[in-house]
Amino acid sequence: MALVYALLLWLIATSTVVIFIGRVWWYPELISRAAQAIDDQSILTFIVTGIVFFLAQVALGYFIWRYRARGNSSAAYWHESPKLEMTWTVLTAIVFVGLGIQGNRVWAGLWITEAPADALTIEVVPQQFVWNIRYPGLDGQFGRTEVGLISDAAGNPLGLDDTDPAARDDIVAINQMAIPVNRPIRVILRTKDVTHSFFVPQLRVKQDAVPGMAIMIHFTANKLGEYEIACAELCGMQHYKMRSRLIVMSEPDYENWLKQRSAQ
Repeated sequence: MALVYALLLWLIATSTVVIFIGRVWWYPELISRAAQAIDDQSILTFIVTGIVFFLAQVALGYFIWRYRARGNSSAAYWHESPKLEMTWTVLTAIVFVGLGIQGNRVWAGLWITEAPADALTIEVVPQQFVWNIRYPGLDGQFGRTEVGLISDAAGNPLGLDDTDPAARDDIVAINQMAIPVNRPIRVILRTKDVTHSFFVPQLRVKQDAVPGMAIMIHFTANKLGEYEIACAELCGMQHYKMRSRLIVMSEPDYENWLKQRSAQ
């Protein structure tokens, strides 16, 4: 039986490694060049931890088989080795700290840096259980909003103040976010009620929307197509409805989309 257990461990370890090498059940397609650093960091972590995992399972299987029960013979006593314990503790710390520093550098490069000056600014305001997407209109400026003017029934979910000229051409789309391809996008993320989370797997972007805060994120999509915006926080009984669409368009199609929305 010891040999069976050992072979089973080796089979599981080898199958796991093959699944990762073959990229079975892998990440969704990547539509952002900048986010490639996230995938690279993730793959590096998989390689380092995968090697340790595989060698550990091979060694465990060997020990199960090599030191299997042999009649009534008693087990040998082996006192701890401080040098050995210190060695594997230091090596483990170096690996984990090194991966952490590298991962922090990737995170900082994507999230702490400012969006380019020519970035298109879009406001994303989720609520239970809808995504409100606001564009500044032709004047390029967001208009004033007032809490007392918020009325979903009246078609004013964000409380736009019509007395402000800058607010009159603001465009509010529901559950649909259109952006031009290969153009930097700056998102101002707010929330009307509870904590939600803006998650687009293909962009490798995931950011919580926290009540009372305006959080900035930025990205650039480099592939045309339609992708899902999901809420990655459990935000209430109808959380399953928190789905929106990210539509990456050519620049002319995006301009036509804006004009159609303005006319509406």
